[in-house]
Amino acid sequence: MTVLKDYRGHIRNWMALCEELQIDTNLSREKREEEILIKAYEKWGYDMAMHMHGMFAFALYDEENDRLFCLRDHFGTKPFYYYITADGRLLYGTMIRNILESEGFVKELNVDMLQIYMSLTYVGGEDTFFKGVKKLMPGRYLVFENGKLEITRYWKPEFNADEEKTLDQWADEIHDTIKEIIPEVKEESEYAESFLSGGVDSSYVLAMSGVEATNSCGYDDERFDESGLAKATADILNVKNNRCLVTPEDYFAIVPYVMYNMEQPLGDASAIAFAIGCRETAKGTKLCYSGEGADEFFGGYNMYRNAERYGENLKTFYVGNTNIMKEEEKKNLLVNYNEDILPINIAKNIYLENEGKDPLTKMSDIDIQIWLEGDIYLNVDKMSEAAGLEVRMPLTDRRIFDIASRMPSRFKVNEEQNKVAFRTAASKVLPDEIAFRKKLGFIVPIRIWLADSRYNGDVVAKLTGESCGKFFNTEAVNAIWEEYIGGNSDNWRKIWTIYTFLVWYEEYFVKR
Repeated sequence: MTVLKDYRGHIRNWMALCEELQIDTNLSREKREEEILIKAYEKWGYDMAMHMHGMFAFALYDEENDRLFCLRDHFGTKPFYYYITADGRLLYGTMIRNILESEGFVKELNVDMLQIYMSLTYVGGEDTFFKGVKKLMPGRYLVFENGKLEITRYWKPEFNADEEKTLDQWADEIHDTIKEIIPEVKEESEYAESFLSGGVDSSYVLAMSGVEATNSCGYDDERFDESGLAKATADILNVKNNRCLVTPEDYFAIVPYVMYNMEQPLGDASAIAFAIGCRETAKGTKLCYSGEGADEFFGGYNMYRNAERYGENLKTFYVGNTNIMKEEEKKNLLVNYNEDILPINIAKNIYLENEGKDPLTKMSDIDIQIWLEGDIYLNVDKMSEAAGLEVRMPLTDRRIFDIASRMPSRFKVNEEQNKVAFRTAASKVLPDEIAFRKKLGFIVPIRIWLADSRYNGDVVAKLTGESCGKFFNTEAVNAIWEEYIGGNSDNWRKIWTIYTFLVWYEEYFVKR
């Protein structure tokens, strides 16, 4: 007999799986997905994930063989963690807090992770800030049997360009595939809304989804406010738009809540605004669409346009979308610096996998395997979960990636535009002014708010407090702060990354 021990996620192709596995489609979603996981394991064994689409992380206990089988989906949209106790038991789950509360867990800070965090602003790779707690990485499964743990990679991103298709043919394939996927994302009986920014990804999802209401975050400072563009898109598509005003007071007040529920520190400033947006959205719906995945798959970031210029140098420095501190600066900042802990080490095996590919493909591969898992999907999962909201991401799908993996880079990025083929596909249902709008990103006025004494009281307290002195050279931290206050607004990321770590540290190692 096989028993489901832990599970978070949503299986998209449940209807086809129910037919193949002879499962009653009238079961509740909870019972239906439990049956799918158990019967898929019994039919396909360790290969079961290759028959599934969606987002999932789970643990199954095979009683007959006294075997634990744990699996994380292809892209890592749902997290999974594990820890081996001193007496050889395996602690595991989709939440770190469940492991922390288990008998046999010894809580100790993994201080080496701070060097990775100070560059990436998130926890990249398989280690975490809790010593001994590891992430099961995307596209992998874990087997624990006879006291032995074995991890196997069942899927990885692979890129093989098809030079035969035209731009319009690629756009048609994208559009047809999204049309195929969208009906799977929710059941007819479910009510869903959609997050909406000013960008093409969320606009395209909205246009294809058929939802009747959208949710956007906005600011009083119009230089950073995309909500007007979102409202214009909603009006064109004849759907309601709810605007959540993010104030600096609300923003700073929610930081401890975010760091606690994130379970790992995250220096992505947009995560705080997203948390506020999730809480507001959850007042009107428990299910929401979001547009993550397309940027990494189809060449959406402006830096990708420099890919050819970077060439072979990429593997010496490119570790993902963010890299805010060089090693010399970290040596100066950190009380304990380990020469062997380098962010680029996380990416080395990925560069070996994509040897011979063009620079844009390499950058995309790094971001899919490191940045998406460590930052984007973590943020979406943790903040929606904390708010009681379920977020589904139609564009994060193996069938969508399959198109991107075969698409030559010239259809992703050119001199004038990024995400070329994807935008062309979106223009089938969106006006060109939306489909081809320049990427803005989910921007936050933090670089301005952080310097304002009306709001930064806790930041100053943390940077001058006892916890800061445990990890950082406070004179060096103060120098960065003074330079920032003096007008170098580019320093805000460094300050924010240090601050979010300190907030997280106090939540988990001082208060508790």
